[in-house]
This record gives sequence, structure tokens and C-alpha cells, in this order.
Amino acid sequence: MSLDAGRLYGLAWRVAPRLPGAFVRGLCNVGADAAWLLHGTGVRRLEVNLARVRPELSRGDVRRLSRAGMRSYVRYFGETFTLGSLTEAQIDARVRATGLEALRVHTDAGRTALLALGHMGNWDLAGAWATRHIAPVTTVAERLEPEEVFQDFLRLREGLGLRILALGDGDVFRDLVRVARSGPGLLPLLADRDLTARGVEVDLFGHRARVAAGPAALAVSTGAPLFATAITYERLHGARRRAAGSPWGIRIDFIPVPEVADDVPRADRVRAITQAWLDVLAEAIHARPQDWHMLQRVFVDDLDRARDAALRAAATAEAPAEAPADATVDATVGDEDVRGA
Repeated sequence: MSLDAGRLYGLAWRVAPRLPGAFVRGLCNVGADAAWLLHGTGVRRLEVNLARVRPELSRGDVRRLSRAGMRSYVRYFGETFTLGSLTEAQIDARVRATGLEALRVHTDAGRTALLALGHMGNWDLAGAWATRHIAPVTTVAERLEPEEVFQDFLRLREGLGLRILALGDGDVFRDLVRVARSGPGLLPLLADRDLTARGVEVDLFGHRARVAAGPAALAVSTGAPLFATAITYERLHGARRRAAGSPWGIRIDFIPVPEVADDVPRADRVRAITQAWLDVLAEAIHARPQDWHMLQRVFVDDLDRARDAALRAAATAEAPAEAPADATVDATVGDEDVRGA
């Protein structure tokens, strides 16, 4: 992230909460449309990804879908910049959840549930709601540059009641294991792309993709239940729209991921569980592709082969014998996300 981008973020944190919500949403739409018209690297990558999600669409249809995708993507930022100024009632009105009964079987019994998320909808809003209505939320955050931007995100999330573990601060995987074995709680992990080159290759929309192994590795290591969790935007109307103070809310779907037998080798269990939660997430992405904020390379065919080989060789050399590092996950918006627009 450049210094100018860091200053822009700082300005947005200070100014956005003081502006009318409709004005912020309008600015976000203008910014999204401008980025879409410029058709930069991130938008082109989004269109490549969307074409794989919906191969039946024409090139023109994919182009139009990417405009909706950019509006959804930038909407997340606009909402996040103002999230700290919302009342609990406004947050509650913006969120609708399904699958709560199966999830609460575990949290009500004092256990921590693992949530495998994709870069969909607004996960910060989902966390702010869930930590009050289900169980305390702990998650991982990628350390951003400049440091001030990371601290802004950290203050927001901690102010909403979330506990944040920063990547790079000690042994995050072991910290996550301790959290997963305690409870009650929720442990959401954004895992639909691999930052480490130690991820798991799986099938996604008929293509090979590499995603983070974290949710499955934690489930195997701790026995904690795992839920695929899809977050998508939905239009609000009537009383709910007035209570939310916004025409947009989110829907959170919690779907249990089947367990794999203990006698299956660990690596195969991690791979099978990863494929299972990603299959569930893929259904949600196919239904609402514009809410999949994937402006980066996730499909193996799109990777820079030489760079990827070097990263994987370095990751293999650094991994300990037990390979707990296969659980490293992406957990927030990183430098690539900002430049990619």
C-alpha cells in the first residue's frame, strides 16, 4: 500500500462517520464505477474469476457483472469506515442469519465453532453482530502497511468486541488451537485464497484453486466443529430498512461441514474437509457472484509459475516437522486488495 493510499484510508476513517449514510454510499458507487471504467489489474482479475464462476455468460455479461462486483467490494469499505458509529440496533437490523440452531448446539454447550469464510459481503459487520448474539469472536488479521492503517482496523474491530490475533506476532496457529479448544466462542477464518504458498489445492468451479488450509487443519487438530459460512448482501425494505439506516444488509448462512473419519491420514483429512467447505461456499458464490470480492489470483492456472514455485520451495524449507504452519490464513483486507482495484 502506498503512503498516499494510507493517508486516504486515514482520511476516510475520520470523515466518513460524520457524513450522511446516503452520501457515503453515493461516493462509494462513484469510486467503484471509476475503478471499473479504468479497467485496471484488479478489475481484470475479478472478471477472469467471475468468468470461471459463470462460464455461461458472454464477455459483455461478465463485464456488467464486474461492475456490480466492484460496487459490492467498495461498499464493504464504505460500511467499514462507518461501522464504529452505528448503534447496536442498526447493526442488528442489517443482519439476517440462517443455520443458527446447528451452530448454537455447540456454543451453548461451551464449545468454540470454527467458521470457514470467503471474501464475501461484509465480514466485519457479521463479526460485530455475532459476538453479541452468538458467542465471543476471535479472528486473525493480516498486518497491513502502513502501520497506521492496521491500527485503524484493529481499533475498529476491538471496539466492536472482537479479539484479534495479528499474523506475524508469535505462533498464531498455536494461539488458534488454544482458542479452538476453549469456549464458548466463534473462530472465523477468511480462507478462500492462500497467502503462504502452503495452501491446499482443491476443485473450484471445475478448475484447480489454492486456498488456505487453516479451517480444516484446526478442525483436525482440535476436533472443533467447522461451519462453512457465506455472507452475501441483500436489499432491505420497509421497517427493517428504516431501522438499519441503509438500503443494504447482509445474510449469513452457517452450514455444518461433515467430519472425516479419524483413521484417514491427516493430510487427506485436511484436503477432504477443505474441499467440503469450499463446495458449500461455491454454491453461495455462484448464486451471488458479485459479492465475491476476489480481485486476486486464486486459480492455479492464473498463478505466476516461477514466483509460485519459489514461494512454495521457501515455505517447505521453513515448515516445521509437524507442519502446523499449513493453517496460516488470510483474515482481512491486505495490500494486494487495495492496489488491485
